[in-house]
Amino acid sequence: MPKGYWVSVYRTVSDPEKLAAYNKLAAQAVKAAGGRTFVRGGRVVAHDAGIAERTVLVEFDSFEQAVAAHESAAYQEALVALSDGVERDFRIVEGID
Repeated sequence: MPKGYWVSVYRTVSDPEKLAAYNKLAAQAVKAAGGRTFVRGGRVVAHDAGIAERTVLVEFDSFEQAVAAHESAAYQEALVALSDGVERDFRIVEGID
């Protein structure tokens, strides 16, 4: 069964305090849902139309698990804390089996 991934690229961070509150809650929600964070920030080299900003990569055992984690009450609480603190591109993608 292919794994599922959350891929987030942050275009801007307008409120670092909201991002910090989100990070705390989101880390707990991801862990509770069985997710593993492989990338959170760090160095980025962007090519083509890419954005060289904060990037996050989280792996789940399946695509369905990744979708369910996003829909969970715990993660929805994290999104409320984040609200308008960032502009980002967030995707849930299916890996290759």
